[in-house]
Formats: sequence, C-alpha cells, structure tokens
Amino acid sequence: MAVTDEAIEKIKAMIVSGELAPGDRLPPEKELSERLGLSRNSMREAVKALEVIRVLDVRRGDGTYVTSLEPHLLLEAISFVVDMHDDDSMLEIFAVRRMLESQATGLAATLGTDDAIAELEREVESIDATVTVEELVEHDIRFHREIVGMAGNAYLASLIEHLSSQTVRARVWRGLTEGGAVERTLSEHRAIADAIARRDSGLATSLATAHIAGVERWLRQAATA
Repeated sequence: MAVTDEAIEKIKAMIVSGELAPGDRLPPEKELSERLGLSRNSMREAVKALEVIRVLDVRRGDGTYVTSLEPHLLLEAISFVVDMHDDDSMLEIFAVRRMLESQATGLAATLGTDDAIAELEREVESIDATVTVEELVEHDIRFHREIVGMAGNAYLASLIEHLSSQTVRARVWRGLTEGGAVERTLSEHRAIADAIARRDSGLATSLATAHIAGVERWLRQAATA
C-alpha cells in the first residue's frame, strides 16, 4: 500500500506543479513508471485510485488523461460518503450544510444577478404541495442549487450540493410528506426567495439557517422514533 501511495503522490505532484494540466494525456505506463522510479504494478494501482476520485480518466484503447479537475468532479465522492452514513452522522452532516448554506444564501442576496433572482422566483412559483415526492426532490435540488450558485464560488456550491445527495433528499421529503409539512417547507422556500429578491442578506441568512435546522429537527425525531 505504501508503494501505491508513493505513486499517487508522485502523479499528484506532476499535476500540482503544472507538468500535467487538466485534459493532458499521461505518458505511457512503462515510460511513466520508469521516469518516477516505480513499478508498473504500483503505477497501475495508483491510476485506478486516482480514477475513482475523478482526478484521472482512463479511456480504454486511447490512454489515461487528467480530468478537468473541476469542483463538481473532485467533490463527487462526498455524495457516496453521505449516502452510507447513519442517522447520527447525518445530523452532523446537516449541521455542516446549515453553516455553509446559510452563509451562501446571504451572499446570494448580495451578489445574485437580477436574472438569477427572477429564475429563482419562477422556480418557487412553479411548485405546490400537490406534486409527487419525486417532483419535490427535483424542485428542492434546483432551488438550493440556484441560490448557492449565486454566491459565485464553485467549490462552495459543489460541497454543499454533495453534502445533501439526491438519495438523502428523497428520504427527507418522503418523511416530510408523511408528516404533512410540505406546505410549510415550500412556504419557507418562498420566504427565502423573497428575502434574496429584496437584497436582505441578514434575513436571507437567518431564514436559510432556520429552514435547514427544521430538517435537522425532523431527522433527529425520526432517529429516535
């Protein structure tokens, strides 16, 4: 394992130094292993590991390339981790999301363009409590994605999105539907969108904090039921 870790670090160093840039093709396996003084087997294992975390893209019959290294790719593994956790861990994850997303919502009120705010308002008006769970999940994803996108930080947006994967959202929405809380939740969405439209950063931050805290409360109750 230590040899594989060394190979991973050496490939990483080539990317960090700029020797390999996003989209570049890696040298052939034999050439690269000789250049780095590593066995072909350890190099092969390193490439597999870096492919899993979306740093490298292995194209059969073509070669191995550095991916775009964009945030949504590099943070993708977080969704897998979130889906695997139990209720207690999920509460901790939601606490992190609450801290990050509330601040991002405040930034949206400050930095969001008029067009982006108008799109958010259209999203809010397009939904009501009569829709299916699947439609609610899709709305929830679009609503929060549009808000966080206004903050203008791609890493923050990807991190927040992956902290609440589609699987988790579906689970929460089913619980909310059964508990009759859909209309209240959608009302909170409308209030957040209105605060952003009024450029009230403080109110938008507070409303987002309370909104996500409400989901945390439901999860805590569900875990102890």
